[in-house]
Amino acid sequence: MFQNLIDLFFPHVCEACRTVLSDNEKVICTSCRHELPITNFHFENNDAIKNILYGRVKLENGTALLHFSKKGLVQEMLHNLKYRGHEQVGDFFGNWLGAELKTIEAYKRIDIVVAVPMHQSKRRERGYNQVTKFGMRIAQALQVDYEEDALVKIKQTKTQVFKDRLTRSDTANARFKLGNIEHLKRKHILLVDDIITTGATIEECASLLKSISGVKISLATMAIAE
Repeated sequence: MFQNLIDLFFPHVCEACRTVLSDNEKVICTSCRHELPITNFHFENNDAIKNILYGRVKLENGTALLHFSKKGLVQEMLHNLKYRGHEQVGDFFGNWLGAELKTIEAYKRIDIVVAVPMHQSKRRERGYNQVTKFGMRIAQALQVDYEEDALVKIKQTKTQVFKDRLTRSDTANARFKLGNIEHLKRKHILLVDDIITTGATIEECASLLKSISGVKISLATMAIAE
């Protein structure tokens, strides 16, 4: 009864279109769910993610759940996740992608999930890393550990989603360092992030992790920018 009263005055709304959700809808309405631009990369053995990083860092496997376009449904959901405290979006995407990856043989060989980190000042300001819930749910689905301290962000930068590769390269150097890595030796790591564009962030993080003895890297993101 108490929950019903809360829902009456503070109804749950769709994270993509802001319409009120029905009782059987969670996070996103059925209409928007069917409109989300799914990639199906991991089902189709699509190398789009690996091709972004070709010649820069070797990936065993790579996937993104959704295509990202400016002013689209995915941008709205990621904006709610990153700037409005709607961490349920990370849960939603992580549960969704995790359920799919656990059915694919290549991802059954993952040993640990590692998140791309936030700078400590940004984390204090926001209160959370937008990738945490996403990574945790995937780790749970794959029945492996989740690690958020393997990488440390040491340089704060502005958002780079719509920068081209040349512009991004000026700010891509020395933004991260290795953290707690002793238990990562000879592991197959699934690196997770919210979005991949030119791959500068992923390249730096993956290159650092690859410097650890015997490490293999795969990648999973919520979205890939068009």
